[in-house]
Amino acid sequence: MDFMENAFLKTAANYSVVVLCMVLFLAVFELVTRYKNWVEIKNGNLSVAMATGGKIFGIANIFRYSISQNDSLLMMVMWGIFGFVLLLIGYFIYEFLTPKFQIDKEIENDNRAVGFISMVISVGLSFVIGEGIE
Repeated sequence: MDFMENAFLKTAANYSVVVLCMVLFLAVFELVTRYKNWVEIKNGNLSVAMATGGKIFGIANIFRYSISQNDSLLMMVMWGIFGFVLLLIGYFIYEFLTPKFQIDKEIENDNRAVGFISMVISVGLSFVIGEGIE
């Protein structure tokens, strides 16, 4: 019996890999933002929590599509990484398209409107990205 034919083992493998990727991808987001996500969240910054929550949802949603479209763990991870890169590009485009103010600075200052829009952009893009996964 092939390892990945067992539904329980396949689910555990997918889960484990996605959790590791989630930690890695959140670390990348931590590097590209001007603020420290977990410090700000600990201090009660709702805008950072919304933006980070949107990123978490976005990453998880991309992997949901990747898992449903791929039988191979390797292909699932590759599509998940590709989807994350697209999500990251979306983050930079969002920053670029708002030249009147700096997104990261507004989120760090707990501008909840900006935090909310950031969350919705991450969630929305994850559905678009996910739909393109094969």
